[in-house]
Amino acid sequence: MFESLSDRLSGVFRSFGGRGQLTEENVQAGLREVRLALLEADVNFKVVKDFVENVREKCLGQEVLKGVSPAQQVVKIVHDELVGLLGGETAALDLQGREPAVIMLVGLQGSGKTTSAGKIANILRKQKMRPYLVPADVYRPAAIDQLTVLAKQLDMPCYPSTVDMNPVDIAKAALEEARREQATVLLLDTAGRLHVDEPLMQELEAIKAAVQPQEILFVADAMTGQDAVTVAESFNERLGVTGVVLTKMDGDARGGAALSIRAVTGAPVKFVGMGEKLSEMEVFHPDRIAGRILGMGDVLTLVEKAQGAINAEEAEELARKMKKASFDLEDFRTQMRRIKKLGSLESILKMIPGLGGLRDKLAEASGAMPEKEMARTEAIINSMTMAERRNPDLLNGSRRARIAKGAGVTVAQVNQLVRQFEQMRQMMKGMMGGKGAKMPSMPRMRGMPPGMMPPGGMGGMPGMGGLPGMGGLPGMGGLPGMEGMPGGRAGSGKSAAAKKRKKKERQKRKKK
Repeated sequence: MFESLSDRLSGVFRSFGGRGQLTEENVQAGLREVRLALLEADVNFKVVKDFVENVREKCLGQEVLKGVSPAQQVVKIVHDELVGLLGGETAALDLQGREPAVIMLVGLQGSGKTTSAGKIANILRKQKMRPYLVPADVYRPAAIDQLTVLAKQLDMPCYPSTVDMNPVDIAKAALEEARREQATVLLLDTAGRLHVDEPLMQELEAIKAAVQPQEILFVADAMTGQDAVTVAESFNERLGVTGVVLTKMDGDARGGAALSIRAVTGAPVKFVGMGEKLSEMEVFHPDRIAGRILGMGDVLTLVEKAQGAINAEEAEELARKMKKASFDLEDFRTQMRRIKKLGSLESILKMIPGLGGLRDKLAEASGAMPEKEMARTEAIINSMTMAERRNPDLLNGSRRARIAKGAGVTVAQVNQLVRQFEQMRQMMKGMMGGKGAKMPSMPRMRGMPPGMMPPGGMGGMPGMGGLPGMGGLPGMGGLPGMEGMPGGRAGSGKSAAAKKRKKKERQKRKKK
């Protein structure tokens, strides 16, 4: 999400790094690049023009503050303008009034309305609401079946629509049924078309008149860029759209739709789909998204994800094990699975300030993507018996050969994992005993359950330790469920003991 734009803007800000002051000449040169970056990101031309002009006026109208570099001041101005462009404050759903509140999802066919209905219902249930799903798309094959299946997966009630029913009648009957079920919010999945046409709009207007929804959410495919903005305008003119849901944002490297849609239509973006899973939808926070675009990370969203994905009692138990240095390979596997719950490693890194582009560097350092390294590590642990996971000392030569065969790896890779794990345990034991007080640890995030990473941080994750300086990533120390990652990658470096021996040998040679 926003990768291309983020990379281009980073280059622009670096160009201000050596400037002693902001002049009209260097501001114009920098904003020329900003303009090109936004246009390449498929942002609406008029939106780009207004944005650049606002930034230019503020850059030239302010004096550089003492202790703040010109680059930092430009970043602050661009950040504030981006927040305004994206909508300013977070736009929450307005579900006040009668119960059940009605949310009507509209949009073109294939934009992701049905899946979004399930994802939003999942979010609302976490907010202590009682959702009721209603499939009102009687035209697309299996549309009703799709929402019914999603409702079963989420263990939520779903109205039993059939293809021979009228969509308006479905909406009316479902509203009555939702009242009987004592649901607090009804999500209505409407039909779409391949393009905007009059029969579609008339049907949607009739449904709106019948159920009088508090929210009409336009669901758009972010990959379509400015086409999504144009279609949103058409729906807004006829229906009065109250908010926008942008799907497939994880696959849109440009992000032009997200940056344009509020300015063009006036409708705020309320949710963004970040993957195929029902848990992969986020509330849209303009300030956090602006931070991600500018490489500032999004720690708050990461904390919220961790709190939702990690069981606090399990995290407490793991923290106790770490203090007693009884952390084993089974616990380590549990931690790896917790990380997967937070999303891809790439998405996690992008939420940490300054680490947005680290994944590619990790891949270069390890010769493989970090996700592949983690998958290989999990395969090795899966090939062990429970007794071997609990007590790695049992792993003799024949056992390691069996594990390597079962995991489809070499014995050397099994040996490397076991060696890394033992080094990590020794480090934990030393630090828990107070010997590591001077070692760089990472500050704990507020609100995080205890114990998510080893004292050395994410530098110990398989596939991530080959990069220098990875032992103390800022802001990751308190992430729940992420502790206990052994240091280094397979074949990535020598042990601490080997390095000490080398150092002693060099000192002896110098004395001679």
